[in-house]
Amino acid sequence: MDAFYASVEQRDNPELRGKPVAVGGSPESRGVVAAASYEARKFGVRSAMPMSRAVRACPELLIVRPDFSKYRDASERVMAILHSATPLVEPLSLDEAYLDVTENLWGEPLAMNVAQRIKQQIREQLSLTASAGVAPNKFLAKIASGWQKPDGLTVIAPERVEGFLQKLPVEALWGVGPVTAKKLRAIGIERLVDVRTAAPDTLQKTVGSLADWLVQLSHGVDDRPVEPHRETKSISSETTYAKDLTDWREINQQIQALAEDVAEQLKRKGLRARTVTIKVRYDNFRTVTRSHTTEYYTDSRLELVNRAQTLLERTQAAERPVRLLGVGAHSLKVPEVPTP
Repeated sequence: MDAFYASVEQRDNPELRGKPVAVGGSPESRGVVAAASYEARKFGVRSAMPMSRAVRACPELLIVRPDFSKYRDASERVMAILHSATPLVEPLSLDEAYLDVTENLWGEPLAMNVAQRIKQQIREQLSLTASAGVAPNKFLAKIASGWQKPDGLTVIAPERVEGFLQKLPVEALWGVGPVTAKKLRAIGIERLVDVRTAAPDTLQKTVGSLADWLVQLSHGVDDRPVEPHRETKSISSETTYAKDLTDWREINQQIQALAEDVAEQLKRKGLRARTVTIKVRYDNFRTVTRSHTTEYYTDSRLELVNRAQTLLERTQAAERPVRLLGVGAHSLKVPEVPTP
């Protein structure tokens, strides 16, 4: 999806359309940008940027508080459209997924036609735009999906793969962030295809166990299948507060709300958990976690709240100001259906 949170807000509020919009917290405190419209991106506003910096870059920036229930609803509708094309859908987040359309429910012989139809349905049903990448594998499709945003469609046919790879910088490789890219450039690797000719020992010394994977990707090879039922390993909910919390009662209420959100997510996904964790970040940025595991699995809202609040008592919350709270559920499983 294109600038998903910001696009949903612009869709629902005509006064925001065509204007620089950032979804996130207040610039007067510690708010960060969760999403930026394309109008805001022209000024250099990006996700995860402190909102205060975003406002300096774009003084006309319109800031909207996030409404995650609205984004989840839009996401579920998008995912329903994707599943109408193929059961092989692997969600990566609320606004992104891989699809294997080699064989699809629409009987379309060309993946490009599937992508066009999906984009059209999203536009007609949700008044939102999506960008798609069509390619022989996940690695290439992911890069292609971002090639012509917003509302883009990039197709990399098998015979065009090599020409496409030749254009890419080394940062296009999965697992290569700014730090690793700097290391690779220090040994003369500027482009993605330069990895192919690097001395194996030097590459191994520079990126360690990542070396073989990068060589494979540099040849455009990625054999990972689309996994529609990829196991959910944990579910969590956390909030960074505009002002430090110092009142025990308020902190306790916040932990309750976060635990209730986790319980709702568990129920929605049909999962239960054995382990509950909480995260507390104090005003000096020190972060502590506390955890509790039982022998049995549960999705009980009341129990998750009680366990999270009990764990909170094992911290210095309220004695020390709190800037972030989080609750997580781990060791998950789908409950067994009893045999009649």
